[in-house]
Parts: sequence; C-alpha cells; structure tokens
Amino acid sequence: MSHVPESETLDFLFAQICKLKHARVQSLLERIGLYRGQPPVLRALWAQDGLTHTDLARSLDVQPATITKMINRMEKNGFVQRRQDPDDQRVWRVYLTEAGREVQEEVRQVWRTLEQEAFDGFTLEERVLLRRFFLQIRENLIRASDG
Repeated sequence: MSHVPESETLDFLFAQICKLKHARVQSLLERIGLYRGQPPVLRALWAQDGLTHTDLARSLDVQPATITKMINRMEKNGFVQRRQDPDDQRVWRVYLTEAGREVQEEVRQVWRTLEQEAFDGFTLEERVLLRRFFLQIRENLIRASDG
C-alpha cells in the first residue's frame, strides 16, 4: 500500500472542512450579533424559556462556567435576561428578550445558507449518500469514545 501524504488523507481533508465551516458560521452569525456557541443556547430557550444555568449546561453538554460566560455575553448583547426564580431566590433563570425571540428566523437562515453553500453542486443522491457517510462517521466516533 502506498504512502499518502498527510495533506491528502481523509482526516486532514475532514479537519480542513470543519475549520472552514466554523469560520463561515462565525462570519454569518456575526452579521446578526451572535457567536458560534450561542445558537444552541437560543435553541434551548426557544424550546423552553426560563431554564436555569444548570439546565442549559446539562442540555448542551458543557460546563456551567461555559454557560455563564455565554449568558453574560448574550445578556450584554440584549438576547437574554436573567431573573431570580420566584419560588427559590437562590436560583436564576434565563429568559429570552424580544431580540432573542426575533433572531430565531435569522439563525435558521444562517444554517440554510451554510447548507446551500457547502453542498452546492451535489445531486440529491449524493447528498443522501454523504449523509449516510456522516452518520457512519459519527457512530464510529461515538463507539470509539465509549470504549
């Protein structure tokens, strides 16, 4: 079997794709005043407003300190606000502001734009096959992480 230069391996190409995707997502989100990690927080609050920091950290599988930093930034930019729980003054809940609710369609458009740009020129059959490959890669990595 011949040696493939690292720059031509599937793993290297996949890493490049991920890096380019992250940069493009950041560019599109910056236009609406968001950062890459913030849409999942918004998505969780669109589904159920008034979650605690702990609820958000658990649902997004991140550390509470990470959520606190995100919420601070999102509050500063006017997308969320924190309020004490009326039944337990020790608990703070995160609520969407009007801006946080209104940005939902713009966030959805970011994902549609990214998908259109990334998969431009692919046939439906190629997209279906690529999706199957992505699912298999994800399953392989999950299985390897559990072992």
